[in-house]
Amino acid sequence: MSERKSWSVKRAEVMGRPGAGVAYEAARLRFELGAAVRERREALGITQKQLAEAAGLQQPAVARFEAGGTMPTIMMLERLAQALGLRLNVKLQPLDHAS
Repeated sequence: MSERKSWSVKRAEVMGRPGAGVAYEAARLRFELGAAVRERREALGITQKQLAEAAGLQQPAVARFEAGGTMPTIMMLERLAQALGLRLNVKLQPLDHAS
């Protein structure tokens, strides 16, 4: 029987593969964007269906987005931001200043 690896060892192995860092960052971005939309929607007290209607989307699309399952286009982010009473602000920062 093989010895079990700790999560940190397994993660280091996976992250050492070519392209893994890019995929990880894309997943992180999807998750953070989805969480921000969900938090704002909940703060406004509206449902996914109500948000979808206001943004011209279908409710399952909002659910997938909030779960981090899809990478949105800028246009989709603008539609969601407007429906949430927000302004989309995209800026590029040097890597040493990005969080």
